[in-house]
Amino acid sequence: MTNIPELLEAEEAKKKRYIGLVENRQYRKAEETWHRLHQGTYIGDFVYGANDGIVTTFAVVAGAAGAALAPGIVIILGVANLLADGFSMAASNFLSLRSQRAFIAMQRKREEWEVEHFPEIEREEIRTILRNWGIPGNLIEQACASIVSDKTKWIDLMMKEELQLQEAPPGSPLAHGAATFGAFVVAGALPLIPYIFGGVPSRFLTASVLSLSAFFVVGASRTFVTGGNAIKGGIEILLVGGLASAVAFGIGWGIKEALGIVI
Repeated sequence: MTNIPELLEAEEAKKKRYIGLVENRQYRKAEETWHRLHQGTYIGDFVYGANDGIVTTFAVVAGAAGAALAPGIVIILGVANLLADGFSMAASNFLSLRSQRAFIAMQRKREEWEVEHFPEIEREEIRTILRNWGIPGNLIEQACASIVSDKTKWIDLMMKEELQLQEAPPGSPLAHGAATFGAFVVAGALPLIPYIFGGVPSRFLTASVLSLSAFFVVGASRTFVTGGNAIKGGIEILLVGGLASAVAFGIGWGIKEALGIVI
């Protein structure tokens, strides 16, 4: 359960740090400290990649353990899935972000064309936006004239308010793809460690402990950027990953028993 007093105390500490930076006129640092935008640039890639990496690999390990497959087979299946799925996820993230940016760029060019060829229609749309914001009628024309005097800001406003399009996340698509792949491979390799290195007793039990610990760490670490209770965040991811792995183990065992497969 979330510790409300602890969260409030942490939030108050952040506010005091913000106020201190503002009083020292360190405005940019104050904003970055408060919103922590740069820290969150790749947090989605990290959580998404690491969580899926552990789930994917541990599901293979759990399914193989349920079917009583040899350790060598577990390593082959695990490494093959780890690299193939990691590359697939990274490529998908890269292509998705690149497509998103291409779509936004295309819409921006269309908006630029509208502003150039039908400026009065676009001005009327600005007036409508200002009315929806609750700007007093006697200030509409003045505000509209100020906005349309800068074509770049004019189009920025139309993109956000008319088309409801936000800029793509900061960072290059390649960097986001690399972050996804790195998190996927590093986290996903943990369940394979007991199988790759010989002499580890109770391989599946060790793999389970490593995987469940990693689930918790991944879930807890996201709260450094998103805020909230680290323990609760860790338990959420742990439960999701643990359930997926239990399903994989049950399927492996069930298929082996139902079909009478002899290993």
